[in-house]
This record gives sequence, C-alpha cells and structure tokens, in this order.
Amino acid sequence: AYMSGFGNEFASEDSRCPGSLPEGQNNTQVCPYGLYAEQLSGSAFTCPRSTNKRSWLYRILPSVRHKPFTPMSCGDLTENWNEVEPDPNQLRWKPFNIPKSSEKKVDFISGLHTVCGAGDSKSRNGIAIHMYTCNTSMIDKCFQNADGDFLIVPQQGEILITTEFGKMMVEPNEICVIQQGMRFSVDVFRETRGYILEVFGAHFELPDLGPIGANGLANPRDFQTPVAWYEDRTVATGYTIVNKYQGKLFSCQQDFSPFNVVAWHGNYTPYKYNLENFMVINCVAFDHVDPSIFTVLTAKSTHDVLNNAVSNRHSCLSHPSAWL
Repeated sequence: AYMSGFGNEFASEDSRCPGSLPEGQNNTQVCPYGLYAEQLSGSAFTCPRSTNKRSWLYRILPSVRHKPFTPMSCGDLTENWNEVEPDPNQLRWKPFNIPKSSEKKVDFISGLHTVCGAGDSKSRNGIAIHMYTCNTSMIDKCFQNADGDFLIVPQQGEILITTEFGKMMVEPNEICVIQQGMRFSVDVFRETRGYILEVFGAHFELPDLGPIGANGLANPRDFQTPVAWYEDRTVATGYTIVNKYQGKLFSCQQDFSPFNVVAWHGNYTPYKYNLENFMVINCVAFDHVDPSIFTVLTAKSTHDVLNNAVSNRHSCLSHPSAWL
C-alpha cells in the first residue's frame, strides 16, 4: 500500500498497533506501546520551512543499539575518480554480466559497481553513477547510505525494497528514491540488474514548469510513499547493517531487525514513481527541444543554473548536470 504525493507531510501507523502515532507531540515522555521516538533529518533543522526535511519514527528498539562499525571491502564501489586516467574520447559500456545464482550468490550490496562520477561526499557536492547486478536477496542485512540519495532504476527484474518506512515493489519502468540515512534491504526474485544515480548534498525535487503551466511532466500525485510496516524479530545469529560513509563501506552487528518502526510522520521519506505516468510535452514542428523537457526529477547543484537531473529519455552525461 502507498500514499500519494511528492514532498507531502505524511503520517502512517501499522494497523496492528492502533494509536501508536502520538497526537500533538513528536517526542513524548512516554510513547504509546513503549516505543522509542527518533527524528531522521534530511536537512539542517534551521532550514526554512519550505526546505526543511525530517521525519519522526516510532520504533520498538533504538536504531543506535548496535555493535561498533568496522571497515569492510568496498568491492567495485568507489569515490576515487583518479583511479582511471582521463580520456576525452566518447565512451560506452557493455551491459554488466549478472552472475548465475548457481555459480555465485550476489546480493544488492556485493553487486554494486561504480561507473563514473564527479565531486565527492566530503564536500557535499557531486554525483556518482553505479550499476547493480544481483541474483539473491539480502538476508538479515540492510544498507544505509550516509553520503547521499540513491535513485534506483531497475532495468531487469523487479525488486522488493523494505525500508524503515514500509515496503515498495519497484519494477522496470519505475524508479525509486532512498534518501540519505534511510536503511533498506533489497529482495530479488531472479537475476536482476539496474542503474543508480547517487547525489551528494542535495535532494531530488520536481523541476519548475515555467511556461508549461501548472500541469505536465511528472505530477506530484503520481509519486508513491509506502505505509508503515514493522517486524518485531530477534536475530540470534546477528543482523548486519552496512553503512556507506565518505565513499567507504562499514558494517556492524545487532540482534534485532532494524525495520521495527511501528509508526512515523514527516516529509522525509522513500518514494517511487512509474514512468508511464510521465506527461510528455513535445510537439515537434521543425526542430527538437533540449532534453530538459523530459526531466522527471532534479537535484540542484551549487551552481545556480546547473542541476543533476533525471530524464526518462536521452542518454548523455556531464557534470554537474546528469541526464539519464
């Protein structure tokens, strides 16, 4: 189940615990059902109201109750753009091979491959483009990106994404955004592949429509945010949390599922969008307009006129503008 809208103030509670969402307060002295209140911030809390992003989560156990993080292998995930010598020639990449599950088990995290990027997470400016190839679900494991937002574009095979806010089924021709700091796990049902656009220091937003007017392109009502869902599950063998921080991977262990959020409210959420709902504005008379007419989402860069954008057509890359 999903709620409709983009950047809305949402509120949701699991129907198994009616009244779990506090009324009139965020951080009560005693939360309903003995839950713990946590705020997840997607911006500085002193930001103007129009740009302030945060959500309050009411969970069975605190998210900080885990063992210390330790470094782990990053595989083909990188933020070091100096690893390859500059090459001004036109380039293209063959499709990444998906390992057969009978040969090698690869989940979403171990199947991440960085293709290119610019900037870095430390300066809070720039982008990275990754591919994911996987053939098995993440078992008792979740991922948290402390560096930026992930925009995930499945190309082959649907993925079931479990987040602290609820579940999303994302299929080819759909996109989803998991924003910075949100924990999620990916289940797959066969060999699966897709793209990821990561943005540092900015969040995706809908582009201004200008002379197009009030309607067209991606309409806010077509974006979907999951409803609250929780699991109260002890994992005696250990639950692994993988954290991407300053371009490196770290892992820690805890003995319970992190998806124990019974209720939540706020405007900082994961969401998905079906590209079939994109309202194309393109009546060609004698020439072709710029690809910005196909922009679904945009993430503003530090330069006033250049953005990181996601388009459902065209294929070229530059920085700090990226069209997918």
